[in-house]
Amino acid sequence: MGLYPNGGHQVVSADERLNIFALVIYIPDPLGRFLDDLRREVAPGCDPHAHVSVLPPRSLAGDWREASEEARALTEGMPSFEIELNGLKQFPVTEVVYIELGKGASELHELHANLNSGALKSEEPFTYHPHVTLAQEIPRGDVAAVYSAARRRWNEYRGPRRFRVERAVFVQGTMENRWIDLAEYCLGGVAVR
Repeated sequence: MGLYPNGGHQVVSADERLNIFALVIYIPDPLGRFLDDLRREVAPGCDPHAHVSVLPPRSLAGDWREASEEARALTEGMPSFEIELNGLKQFPVTEVVYIELGKGASELHELHANLNSGALKSEEPFTYHPHVTLAQEIPRGDVAAVYSAARRRWNEYRGPRRFRVERAVFVQGTMENRWIDLAEYCLGGVAVR
């Protein structure tokens, strides 16, 4: 069973699961809900669950449970911290539209550096840059319009732009381009609500 972004459970057979895993921090509501709605607006057909990746998607050489236990040990040793979302930006090579992080970025870099080892080690195609993705794989002719729409909507948002990180979730990709939650870890021994 896996948890899908809409909160429902769905059975996902072993042959539908890919050898692609990530460690993410889900963004709580109301900020998370706004970001999901914004992403659906600028990237129709997307089924988002707003998050910051600690470990971007990667294949594992061994069993995911071993990697999960390594992630648990390292994550639970890290104190909880706050993340603040800043302005909109765009990666130059991939043209991904994203929200830059201010506060919390250094903690995420530290957590990523500690976790990208052992069973979780991966040679990543890009330098780790914590962010919140809003749109990716945008048709070349639509990039400017998507960026402009996302920027306008983000500037209109009047809700909280900060949240406290108390947990991280180990997820696995599926053939349907969805992610299922496999394990959840508390930072610094903070109880998960």
